Amino acid sequence: QVQLRESGGGLVQPGSSLTLSCAASGPFRSYAAAWFRQAPGKERQRITTINFSGTNTSYADSVKGRFTISRDNDKNTMYLQMNNLKPADTAVYYCASYHRGGGNYAYWGPGTQVTISS
Repeated sequence: QVQLRESGGGLVQPGSSLTLSCAASGPFRSYAAAWFRQAPGKERQRITTINFSGTNTSYADSVKGRFTISRDNDKNTMYLQMNNLKPADTAVYYCASYHRGGGNYAYWGPGTQVTISS
């Protein structure tokens, strides 16, 4: 079982960049992972995924070309580089993972707030 914790959120202006980190409590290379976000009054949305080794990623259309997911298994950490941020990106961002052999995101961080506003 792994515990996750996000960091790096904050208040930035439109057009800015921000990098979120997701630190795992233990060996992370056996876990596939993803970033989700939830805006006020909206359902939680999966925005990007990454496989165990980091060689395969996917993105929702809303963030494709602006966000980049990556991971460093030696540091047990996953990242989300967010560029050209828009007010519509305002949300609580969560990292989540599942162990090899699973398929449902069983492990979640508490979330970090990202606010885009001028």
